[in-house]
Amino acid sequence: MTTHRLVRLLAGTATLIGVALAHWVNPWWLLLPTFVGLNLIQSVFTGFCPPTLVLQKLGWVDDQDVIHWGGRN
Repeated sequence: MTTHRLVRLLAGTATLIGVALAHWVNPWWLLLPTFVGLNLIQSVFTGFCPPTLVLQKLGWVDDQDVIHWGGRN
C-alpha cells in the first residue's frame, strides 16, 4: 500500500465516522468530514499533507513513502 492510498483510506474512514456521529449523536460532528474535505482540497494545491507528517512521526512511513506497519523498518 502506498502513502497516498493510506491517506485516502484514513480520510474516507474519518468522513464516514463523522457522518455517522452526526446522524446518531450530534449534528456538530459534521465539522469532522468538513475538515477532512478541506484538508484534501488544500493538499492538492499546496502539496502539504498533515496526515503524512503524522504517519512519518509514528514511524509508519519513511521518506521514500514506504509503509512500515507497526513502526518496523
